[in-house]
Amino acid sequence: MSSIGRLKALSFVVGATLALGSANAATLDKVRQDKALRIAYRDDAPPFSFTDSIGEPAGFMVDLCRSVAKHIGEQLNINDVKVAYVLVTGENRFDAIENGKADLLCEPTSETLSRREHVDFSIPTFADGASLLVGADGPSNFGALSGKKIGVLAGTTTEESLRNTLASAGLVADITPAKTHEEGLAMLDKGEVVAYFADRAILSYLASKSSDSSKLRLADNYFSLEPYALALPRGDEDFRLAVDRALSHIYRSGEIAILFAHTFGNQMQPSDILKTLYSVSALPD
Repeated sequence: MSSIGRLKALSFVVGATLALGSANAATLDKVRQDKALRIAYRDDAPPFSFTDSIGEPAGFMVDLCRSVAKHIGEQLNINDVKVAYVLVTGENRFDAIENGKADLLCEPTSETLSRREHVDFSIPTFADGASLLVGADGPSNFGALSGKKIGVLAGTTTEESLRNTLASAGLVADITPAKTHEEGLAMLDKGEVVAYFADRAILSYLASKSSDSSKLRLADNYFSLEPYALALPRGDEDFRLAVDRALSHIYRSGEIAILFAHTFGNQMQPSDILKTLYSVSALPD
């Protein structure tokens, strides 16, 4: 290749790289221009992200993202940053961030290395672990699930955790996927599965909303421990810094306790693990 050809090729690569960097760094510029932050939420992941009885986005992660939007507005000297809601599913939630349809993913997202190939993550926002919800007369220990049907939300890290836990225990069971947590609970109520496997906070919420919670029993065991975080566009360090700065302020100021109480009320108190998570995750200015 001639010198001129090499220079043209180099110019193309540099130009493409700069264009990509500019696109990835545009989130805060869009917030400044539109005075709005687009948050992606689910309608089927209570108590973290769902649609309430009047059709409005609700849940712990949604409330947290609303507060993040407010604090980012303060960082940018914008009085009133509006929140635009983008409805996603468990299947397309990361696509919404990758394709630029939303700025922040506000639902129970576990941070994993494979997911970080496609999106970036904030500092941790929650920590929970998988457990079991069974009928009042259901199996009393994990070993008793051998050969039985167990429900789990399809296509999640929780499903992977269930398969790994069964394999580690040398058990074989019939894993029955559910499209939503409500469908999983319905399968348990109908006796189609003997247990439903999900994050403990979600199971606790589902049991509390059941028409007859006395017929359900939440296992004491944790079979995994997973950190949640807010997914955001990969490579946009300025936006990630703004989000982490907002979260750190929310944790240090004690606002996180107010948000927690608003969602969970008296149903659940923050665990020692969760309190420690917020304490160590909050970064100093």
